Amino acid sequence: MGLKAVSLALMAVVALLAFALGYIIRFYQDKARVSSAQEKARRILEDAEKKAKETILAAKDEALKMRAQLDEDFKRRRLQLQRQEERLQRRQERLDRKAESLDKREKRLSQRQSELQALRNELEELKRKELEELARIAQMSPEEAKELLLERVREEARNEMAKVIREEEARAKAEAERRAREIIASAMQRLASEEVAEVAVTTVPLPSDEMKGRIIGRGGRNIRTIENVLGVDLVVDDTPEAVTISCFDPIRREIARVALTKLIMDGRIHPGRIEQAAEQARREVEEIIKEEGEKAVYKLGLTGLPEELINLVGQLKFRTSYGQNVLLHSIETARLAGMMAAELGANVTVAKLGGLLHDIGKAVDHSVDGPHAAIGAEIAKRYGLPDIVVNCIAAHHGEVEPQSVEAVLVEVADAVSGGRPGARRESLESYLKRIETLENLAASFPGVSQVFAIQAGREIRVIVKPEEMDDLAIIQLSKDIARKIEESLEYPGQIKVTVIRETRAVDYAK
Repeated sequence: MGLKAVSLALMAVVALLAFALGYIIRFYQDKARVSSAQEKARRILEDAEKKAKETILAAKDEALKMRAQLDEDFKRRRLQLQRQEERLQRRQERLDRKAESLDKREKRLSQRQSELQALRNELEELKRKELEELARIAQMSPEEAKELLLERVREEARNEMAKVIREEEARAKAEAERRAREIIASAMQRLASEEVAEVAVTTVPLPSDEMKGRIIGRGGRNIRTIENVLGVDLVVDDTPEAVTISCFDPIRREIARVALTKLIMDGRIHPGRIEQAAEQARREVEEIIKEEGEKAVYKLGLTGLPEELINLVGQLKFRTSYGQNVLLHSIETARLAGMMAAELGANVTVAKLGGLLHDIGKAVDHSVDGPHAAIGAEIAKRYGLPDIVVNCIAAHHGEVEPQSVEAVLVEVADAVSGGRPGARRESLESYLKRIETLENLAASFPGVSQVFAIQAGREIRVIVKPEEMDDLAIIQLSKDIARKIEESLEYPGQIKVTVIRETRAVDYAK
């Protein structure tokens, strides 16, 4: 009985302890869940605050961007408004200047009208007095005196009109020269061309000096065959690894160069092979001539020319004039003439065609007697070109009177293309002699200290002694030097004479 009571008591204690332990465990579990819930709520609040801050920052960034964009737009619009205001201001200034110029012109016109009216009044008074004097002295009738006075007035009026006409002609001439210089300068600036220098002989390189023996052949038979078949002179001298082809006809010289190059590359040089190579070279050069003619016509945009005329244009590739390639010169002349014709409102096609064909006579002048301008005009007429183009060709050297604006433009373009620096070759000796003669001529005048010829002899600058010549004397000196150059020298274009007088005042601080 006692053990059972103890056992029950122990069970009761164990149950009580288990209940207490379970209560404690549940208490701590509930506390942990509350703490976890609080931590989760805190994190949720922190995330919400962080997202809110990020949203606020993003909104601020967006607002700043929008504000910057608005500021940029405002600045751009303000700049546009400033530019518009500046343009309006400049336009207003131009209008003001024009209005001022018109006012000045009106004042001058009013002044001239007043002067004319005063002159009329003076003439009327003189007329009345002269009538009275004539009637008194010569005992003339008023009608006779009136007739005599009218005759004198007519003579004076003719003199005045002649003076006005001369002044207007001089003014118109100066304006025309200024406009012509502008047009020519504009055409020259728009055209970029090459400097060309060619010679009358052609040098063919050799792989070795042993090839000279093959070219000469046994007993000289090969070189004789080359000269007879190709119609050139072949010079085989001591020049290392080279032979020279000489011929007055540039096309035959080119055929010989091509044929000889083929023979050298082939290595088989004998009379039969020489004739074959010569025939192949002729065909190749003819094809080159045709291609060059078509290329020139295509560059200038000209169509409808006969094939024979195009071939003659291509032949100009192998002609030179004072070292300048005639085909390039013709293309350049056509472009210059076309540009100037466009500026003046003339026929551009006629100007280009006249410029391209103005030296066409040089393609055949070695076989036809006469000046190349006349030969070229005859060729153009033979192929049915318009009379205005024929006149452009015939008149480009002044041998025939130009009958159109286009003919004058072709003549000017030809002179510009041939006279520009680097276009044609001039020997150094003749150039130096011309410069020296020009400087010596200017230095021969009294009071001259130094003379310098510049711009290839197109301008001469004269420095005078200031103690011997005053400002008025140098004006007369420039005219005297220019007149002496015109009388003593022959030169293309014009030579500018600039006289410089310099006065220096020197002192020393001690």
